[in-house]
Amino acid sequence: MKRTFFPIVAFALAAGSACADPGDVFGTFATEGASSHVRIADCGDGSPCGTVVWIDPASLPQGKTPETVTDADGQKILGLTMLQGFEKKSKGWAGGTIYDPKKGKTYASRLKRLDDGVLEVKGCIGPLCQTQQWAPVADAAATSGTEG
Repeated sequence: MKRTFFPIVAFALAAGSACADPGDVFGTFATEGASSHVRIADCGDGSPCGTVVWIDPASLPQGKTPETVTDADGQKILGLTMLQGFEKKSKGWAGGTIYDPKKGKTYASRLKRLDDGVLEVKGCIGPLCQTQQWAPVADAAATSGTEG
C-alpha cells in the first residue's frame, strides 16, 4: 500500500502546481515580440500595476536608447506605468487600463495567468479586444542594466 500511495500523492501535487492561478499576474513578462519587459507588481492596494523595466535596444530607431526613447506624448517609456486600475475577478483581473506608448492611447484591459504561466493581456475598445500573450522572464534578465 505504501508503494502505490506515494506515487499517487506525488502525481496529485505535481498536477496541482501545473495549474496557474489566473489571478496571480505578478512578475516580469516579455511583451509580444519580446521588444520590452513589463514588471507587474502590487500598486499598493493589492491590484496589479505594470511598469516598463527593459527595452531591447535593437528594437529602437537609430540614435535612440532605452533611456531616451519616448512615447507619442514625449514621456520616457522606460519606467512608464502602462497597466493599472484593475479589479480582482474570479478568472483574473478586469476593469483596468493598458497604455500603448507607440500610439499614445489608453484602452480598457483584462489580465489573467494561463495554466502554462503565460500572461494573457487584453486591450479593448468597447466589445472589440486584441489579445496578446506575454511570456514570463526571470527578474534578473528583465533589467540587465537598463532599468532607470
